[in-house]
Amino acid sequence: MFSDFAFKIFNESIEKYHVEDRVDQDFSNPYPKDDIAHLLYRKNWIDTVQWHYEDIIRDPQIDPVAALKLKRKIDASNQDRTDLVEYIDSYFLKKYEAVSIKEDATINTESPAWAIDRLSILALKIYHMQEEVNRTDASAEHIEKCQAKLNILLEQRKDLSTAIDQLLADIEAGNKYMKVYKQMKMYNDDELNPVLRKKN
Repeated sequence: MFSDFAFKIFNESIEKYHVEDRVDQDFSNPYPKDDIAHLLYRKNWIDTVQWHYEDIIRDPQIDPVAALKLKRKIDASNQDRTDLVEYIDSYFLKKYEAVSIKEDATINTESPAWAIDRLSILALKIYHMQEEVNRTDASAEHIEKCQAKLNILLEQRKDLSTAIDQLLADIEAGNKYMKVYKQMKMYNDDELNPVLRKKN
Protein backbone atom coordinates (compact mmCIF):
# COMPACT_ATOMS: atom_id res chain seq x y z
CA MET A 1 0.00 0.00 0.00
CA PHE A 2 1.30 3.47 -0.89
CA SER A 3 0.51 4.89 2.56
CA ASP A 4 2.74 2.31 4.28
CA PHE A 5 5.50 2.98 1.77
CA ALA A 6 5.26 6.74 2.37
CA PHE A 7 5.10 6.42 6.17
CA LYS A 8 8.24 4.26 6.17
CA ILE A 9 10.13 6.95 4.24
CA PHE A 10 8.79 9.67 6.53
CA ASN A 11 10.12 7.77 9.53
CA GLU A 12 13.51 7.36 7.84
CA SER A 13 13.68 11.13 7.41
CA ILE A 14 12.60 11.82 10.99
CA GLU A 15 15.07 9.33 12.46
CA LYS A 16 17.90 10.75 10.32
CA TYR A 17 17.10 14.31 11.41
CA HIS A 18 17.20 13.38 15.09
CA VAL A 19 20.69 11.88 14.85
CA GLU A 20 22.00 15.45 15.01
CA ASP A 21 18.72 17.14 15.97
CA ARG A 22 19.75 20.53 14.55
CA VAL A 23 17.71 22.72 12.21
CA ASP A 24 20.90 23.89 10.44
CA GLN A 25 22.33 20.46 9.68
CA ASP A 26 23.24 19.44 6.14
CA PHE A 27 20.62 17.63 4.11
CA SER A 28 21.24 14.71 1.78
CA ASN A 29 18.59 12.63 0.06
CA PRO A 30 19.32 8.88 -0.08
CA TYR A 31 16.89 8.29 -2.97
CA PRO A 32 17.46 8.97 -6.68
CA LYS A 33 15.81 12.07 -8.12
CA ASP A 34 13.53 10.16 -10.49
CA ASP A 35 12.05 8.11 -7.63
CA ILE A 36 8.86 9.15 -5.80
CA ALA A 37 10.71 8.21 -2.61
CA HIS A 38 13.03 11.17 -3.28
CA LEU A 39 10.09 13.59 -3.16
CA LEU A 40 8.58 11.95 -0.08
CA TYR A 41 11.87 12.05 1.83
CA ARG A 42 12.48 15.68 0.92
CA LYS A 43 8.89 16.59 1.82
CA ASN A 44 9.15 15.13 5.29
CA TRP A 45 12.59 16.65 5.90
CA ILE A 46 11.10 20.10 5.24
CA ASP A 47 8.26 19.30 7.64
CA THR A 48 10.67 18.02 10.29
CA VAL A 49 12.90 21.08 10.18
CA GLN A 50 9.87 23.35 10.30
CA TRP A 51 8.47 21.42 13.27
CA HIS A 52 11.61 22.38 15.18
CA TYR A 53 11.57 25.95 13.87
CA GLU A 54 8.11 26.22 15.41
CA ASP A 55 9.48 24.95 18.76
CA ILE A 56 12.32 27.48 18.72
CA ILE A 57 10.21 30.51 17.83
CA ARG A 58 7.90 29.83 20.80
CA ASP A 59 10.75 30.37 23.27
CA PRO A 60 9.53 33.33 25.38
CA GLN A 61 13.15 34.46 25.77
CA ILE A 62 13.96 34.50 22.07
CA ASP A 63 15.69 37.62 20.79
CA PRO A 64 13.24 39.66 18.64
CA VAL A 65 15.77 40.01 15.82
CA ALA A 66 16.39 36.26 15.85
CA ALA A 67 12.64 35.64 15.92
CA LEU A 68 12.12 37.79 12.83
CA LYS A 69 14.92 35.97 11.02
CA LEU A 70 13.36 32.65 11.98
CA LYS A 71 9.93 33.82 10.80
CA ARG A 72 11.45 34.45 7.36
CA LYS A 73 12.82 30.88 7.39
CA ILE A 74 9.39 29.52 8.31
CA ASP A 75 7.82 31.46 5.42
CA ALA A 76 10.40 30.04 3.02
CA SER A 77 9.85 26.57 4.45
CA ASN A 78 6.09 26.88 3.90
CA GLN A 79 6.72 27.75 0.26
CA ASP A 80 9.08 24.77 -0.13
CA ARG A 81 6.46 22.53 1.46
CA THR A 82 3.80 23.71 -0.98
CA ASP A 83 6.15 23.22 -3.93
CA LEU A 84 6.88 19.63 -2.86
CA VAL A 85 3.17 18.85 -2.55
CA GLU A 86 2.67 20.08 -6.10
CA TYR A 87 5.60 17.95 -7.33
CA ILE A 88 4.09 14.88 -5.66
CA ASP A 89 0.71 15.59 -7.25
CA SER A 90 2.47 15.92 -10.62
CA TYR A 91 3.82 12.41 -10.07
CA PHE A 92 0.28 11.06 -9.59
CA LEU A 93 -1.09 13.03 -12.53
CA LYS A 94 1.57 11.45 -14.73
CA LYS A 95 1.03 7.99 -13.25
CA TYR A 96 -2.71 8.02 -13.88
CA GLU A 97 -2.84 10.09 -17.08
CA ALA A 98 -3.88 7.08 -19.18
CA VAL A 99 -6.76 6.07 -16.90
CA SER A 100 -10.19 6.13 -18.53
CA ILE A 101 -12.34 8.29 -16.26
CA LYS A 102 -15.89 7.03 -15.78
CA GLU A 103 -18.82 9.32 -16.60
CA ASP A 104 -20.00 9.29 -13.00
CA ALA A 105 -16.52 9.82 -11.55
CA THR A 106 -16.28 12.32 -8.71
CA ILE A 107 -13.57 14.65 -7.47
CA ASN A 108 -12.10 14.43 -3.99
CA THR A 109 -11.98 17.33 -1.53
CA GLU A 110 -8.18 17.24 -1.61
CA SER A 111 -5.56 15.87 -3.96
CA PRO A 112 -3.52 12.76 -3.06
CA ALA A 113 -0.45 14.84 -2.25
CA TRP A 114 -2.28 17.06 0.23
CA ALA A 115 -3.53 13.95 2.02
CA ILE A 116 0.05 12.63 2.02
CA ASP A 117 1.15 15.99 3.42
CA ARG A 118 -1.14 15.34 6.40
CA LEU A 119 0.36 11.87 6.79
CA SER A 120 3.85 13.39 6.93
CA ILE A 121 2.79 15.75 9.73
CA LEU A 122 1.08 12.87 11.49
CA ALA A 123 4.32 10.88 11.39
CA LEU A 124 6.00 13.77 13.23
CA LYS A 125 3.23 13.93 15.83
CA ILE A 126 3.51 10.20 16.47
CA TYR A 127 7.31 10.36 16.78
CA HIS A 128 7.28 13.22 19.25
CA MET A 129 4.36 11.89 21.27
CA GLN A 130 6.21 8.56 21.56
CA GLU A 131 9.19 10.55 22.87
CA GLU A 132 6.96 11.96 25.59
CA VAL A 133 5.69 8.49 26.50
CA ASN A 134 9.28 7.26 26.75
CA ARG A 135 10.47 10.06 29.04
CA THR A 136 12.02 8.93 32.30
CA ASP A 137 11.92 12.39 33.89
CA ALA A 138 8.15 12.91 33.50
CA SER A 139 5.37 12.13 35.95
CA ALA A 140 3.23 9.02 35.60
CA GLU A 141 0.24 11.29 34.95
CA HIS A 142 2.05 13.02 32.07
CA ILE A 143 3.03 9.70 30.52
CA GLU A 144 -0.50 8.35 30.87
CA LYS A 145 -1.98 11.41 29.15
CA CYS A 146 0.57 11.21 26.36
CA GLN A 147 -0.08 7.50 25.87
CA ALA A 148 -3.78 8.24 25.46
CA LYS A 149 -2.96 10.90 22.85
CA LEU A 150 -0.55 8.53 21.11
CA ASN A 151 -3.27 5.90 20.86
CA ILE A 152 -5.52 8.43 19.12
CA LEU A 153 -2.73 9.46 16.74
CA LEU A 154 -2.10 5.81 15.83
CA GLU A 155 -5.80 5.35 15.14
CA GLN A 156 -5.74 8.50 13.03
CA ARG A 157 -2.79 7.10 11.07
CA LYS A 158 -4.77 3.96 10.32
CA ASP A 159 -7.81 5.92 9.14
CA LEU A 160 -5.83 8.42 7.07
CA SER A 161 -3.75 5.65 5.48
CA THR A 162 -6.91 3.77 4.55
CA ALA A 163 -8.40 6.92 3.03
CA ILE A 164 -5.25 7.66 1.00
CA ASP A 165 -5.01 4.13 -0.36
CA GLN A 166 -8.73 4.12 -1.22
CA LEU A 167 -8.42 7.45 -3.00
CA LEU A 168 -5.52 6.19 -5.11
CA ALA A 169 -7.40 2.98 -5.89
CA ASP A 170 -10.45 5.01 -6.95
CA ILE A 171 -8.34 7.25 -9.20
CA GLU A 172 -6.65 4.21 -10.76
CA ALA A 173 -10.08 2.62 -11.40
CA GLY A 174 -11.50 5.83 -12.90
CA ASN A 175 -14.04 6.27 -10.09
CA LYS A 176 -12.43 9.54 -9.03
CA TYR A 177 -10.35 12.02 -10.95
CA MET A 178 -7.60 14.46 -10.03
CA LYS A 179 -7.84 18.17 -10.57
CA VAL A 180 -4.89 20.08 -9.14
CA TYR A 181 -4.84 23.80 -8.45
CA LYS A 182 -1.64 25.71 -7.87
CA GLN A 183 -1.74 27.16 -4.37
CA MET A 184 -1.14 30.73 -5.56
CA LYS A 185 0.24 31.89 -2.24
CA MET A 186 0.07 35.68 -2.08
CA TYR A 187 2.13 36.76 0.91
CA ASN A 188 5.55 36.35 -0.78
CA ASP A 189 4.53 38.04 -4.03
CA ASP A 190 5.56 41.69 -4.51
CA GLU A 191 2.51 42.28 -6.70
CA LEU A 192 -0.08 40.54 -4.51
CA ASN A 193 1.00 41.44 -0.98
CA PRO A 194 -0.03 45.10 -0.41
CA VAL A 195 2.73 45.63 2.18
CA LEU A 196 5.43 44.46 -0.23
CA ARG A 197 3.83 46.39 -3.08
CA LYS A 198 4.16 49.65 -1.14
CA LYS A 199 7.92 49.06 -0.82
CA ASN A 200 8.36 49.12 -4.60
